[in-house]
Amino acid sequence: MGQTYQEAIENSNIVSKTDTDGIITFVNDEFCKISGYSKDELLGSDHNIVRHPDVPKENFTILWETILSKKPYKATVKNICKDGSTVYLNTTITPILDKNDNIKEFIAIRYDVTKEVELKKTLQKKEEELEVLNKTLEQRVLEQTTQLIELNQTLEQRVEEEIAKNEEKQKMLFWQSRMASLGQMLANIAHQWRQPLTELSLTMFNIKKSAKTSNLEKLNEYYKDSMEIIDNMSQTIEDFSNFFNPNKPKEKFLLCDSIEEALLITKKLLQKENILVEKEFEKIELFGVLNELSQVLINLIQNSSEAFNINNIEKRKILIKSIKDKNGVTLIFKDNAGGVSNKNLEKVFEPYFTTKHQSNGTGLGLFMSKMIIEKSLDGTIEAKNKDNGLLFIIKIPIGSVV
Repeated sequence: MGQTYQEAIENSNIVSKTDTDGIITFVNDEFCKISGYSKDELLGSDHNIVRHPDVPKENFTILWETILSKKPYKATVKNICKDGSTVYLNTTITPILDKNDNIKEFIAIRYDVTKEVELKKTLQKKEEELEVLNKTLEQRVLEQTTQLIELNQTLEQRVEEEIAKNEEKQKMLFWQSRMASLGQMLANIAHQWRQPLTELSLTMFNIKKSAKTSNLEKLNEYYKDSMEIIDNMSQTIEDFSNFFNPNKPKEKFLLCDSIEEALLITKKLLQKENILVEKEFEKIELFGVLNELSQVLINLIQNSSEAFNINNIEKRKILIKSIKDKNGVTLIFKDNAGGVSNKNLEKVFEPYFTTKHQSNGTGLGLFMSKMIIEKSLDGTIEAKNKDNGLLFIIKIPIGSVV
């Protein structure tokens, strides 16, 4: 029976014996397998042959004091293999006494916990990285928030400079529209962040849960999710800051980039209102200010969203399409939100005209959109009722197409 127990222990564990001087007198096959040494290399050698140089000498002092006092020593030991690789072994060293109660040898029984130790190190590293990310995210948000505050504080001064360049009435309209847009964008930031903050909180909970269960695959998955959420939140601030940069000169830009920027900024609105956007546009290069054309599209999207709600439209669709020909580019924006009366259709681009309740709108959105298309892109914009919806046709002449 004793022989059976001995075989079971040797087959399932890493076993060695040493004499009282620490010289190896026995090793099983598992010891040879994990260390990379043959039995001939190990037998008669000092057990220091597998001692890792990183392990403090104090550890071995405690080990010898323990076993020489005839007590078992238990610890996770870091060993070095013949090929230079590192292994971690849960080790129990037990003194074997003779009939006179003197120590005659030591037997060490170990099992490999290298994977568990490496996983623990990985988890600790991920936690440290997440902590750094959390701190840097707070700093980035603070910096971007400061920039937005400064931008808001200097907005009135910039508007006054614009008033000096153009007619008084037109620039006052510009000022009111920009102030309204800024308030709307700040509300959009709060809306854009609400969902990812909830997702980030849930992901952090799952990371802690995975850490407790040592599930490295799930940990990496949740860690990657956290990184994506944090990057998206940071990018949201960047997008809104860039959108309100007042000093952007005219330059070459892709029409598709301007459309995608508008869709990114209104993404949460489109999701909340369950609006399907169909896109059919080419890679066309224009000359102007990218975020001003984006503002036009944002105005159109927001107007459609409000019309969908007013008219109780269930299946909500918006089509954005570009057509390029020898005369320039035609940008089509069409919804199925019910359109407007022919009487109101003639007035939609007039300043202060609105079909909304007085407290819900200024009527400057489409007026400003018309100004941007005409002043920045030398183009035209017109509105038509079509297929139970409103159709906007924006024509940008060949001179503004690169």
